[in-house]
Amino acid sequence: MQTRGKTMFDRGLVLSLFPGIGLLDMAFEEEGFCVVRGPDLLWGGDIKRFHPPANKFDGVIGGPPCQAFSRLRYFVVHNGLRVAENLIPEFERCVVEAQPRWFLMENVPEAPICRPATAHIVHSEQVVDVWCGGETTRKRRFDFGTLCGAPLRIVGEALHRVDPMPTVTASGGTPPDWKPTPRHLATRKGKAATGFKSKAYLAVAKRDQGLPPDFLDKAPFTVAGKIKVIGNGVPLAMGRAVAAAVIKAVTGNAAPMHAATASVRAMIDV
Repeated sequence: MQTRGKTMFDRGLVLSLFPGIGLLDMAFEEEGFCVVRGPDLLWGGDIKRFHPPANKFDGVIGGPPCQAFSRLRYFVVHNGLRVAENLIPEFERCVVEAQPRWFLMENVPEAPICRPATAHIVHSEQVVDVWCGGETTRKRRFDFGTLCGAPLRIVGEALHRVDPMPTVTASGGTPPDWKPTPRHLATRKGKAATGFKSKAYLAVAKRDQGLPPDFLDKAPFTVAGKIKVIGNGVPLAMGRAVAAAVIKAVTGNAAPMHAATASVRAMIDV
């Protein structure tokens, strides 16, 4: 595969699988990658019908749905609902077909490690959002495969908050300063109401995922829909740290410090 010369603003062409609302994509784009989004159910796409071209992408990134491996899946089963299908094999198939130089799969720590039938050597690393300068306790595992066996070394912040916020969830939650009213305490069909999808929680979700207050303001989603897609995404601080680690692994050079991280460290140095 021919590889173009890379500059700090040209990290290569990357295919994003299961992109959702594109939070992991945003982090890689900020670090100079050109990201091409694959199909997603959110936009009416079907990964099972998707066949990427071979030898066109430098890397493949993505996070297959995690519900099949999440600890919360037991609540799904208990409520008589169907657990989402394991689509990691589809991610592996796309890597086999695309034949990239490297790939990165994000999922919960309990998920099977991504091992496509290729020559890639896979390393896994777990990371918590707050370690990367983020706001929450969200923990994820990243499986990183390269043809040369380069490990993924995610560098966290030397100083980070000691009182992180809870993980932003797709099912909604309660803002820390919110006080329930009698209506919210009422039960429905004999069962206590669960989850809390409100504009107040949406604002908290944006903040804690590292997103601007106006993110998705013009998107044609309900409040519950916006909370769901934001909660399913990778926190922006975590994504930036991972993207920087990928750059270092595939080029052998440390990535330029992101502006947001640089400003924090500048204040610390002062």
